[in-house]
Amino acid sequence: MTLNLRRVVTGHDAGGKAIVRIDELCKNVISRRPRHQSCVVWSTGSFPTDNSGDEDGAARELGSTDPGGTVFRIVRYEPGVAPRNHRTDSIDYAVVMAGEIDMELDGEVVHLKQGDVIVQRGTIHNWVNRGTEACVIAFVLVAARPVERSGQVLNATG
Repeated sequence: MTLNLRRVVTGHDAGGKAIVRIDELCKNVISRRPRHQSCVVWSTGSFPTDNSGDEDGAARELGSTDPGGTVFRIVRYEPGVAPRNHRTDSIDYAVVMAGEIDMELDGEVVHLKQGDVIVQRGTIHNWVNRGTEACVIAFVLVAARPVERSGQVLNATG
């Protein structure tokens, strides 16, 4: 099954009246590994951002994060999703919208279920779905400096 998301984006007309700019099913659903789909709902190239423009924040080219801004992404992890151990230079706010998943850290596993929230602070991690149902998570990634510990910089990886 594929990730089907309706996104509604507001804006302003020339006179400053609040309007709906975009109301559509997300068109940019991608998969970068087996049993995984994701969609960037919106991103910004700066923080704080400027809400004056009319450009589509989902159409911007970016990697996992935006080094000077934010990314709002929805991810669907199917059972048996291929692993991706990684770290981002961001602080990530996440909400498990459906299903269950394990978050693997260095030697620690945390089981998460629908309604649980996560604050990911530049840690190396992996998402593992050992269940029988897909897990859907909403992520907001905000640019951050790399973590430093004992004089060592822990840069983004994976």
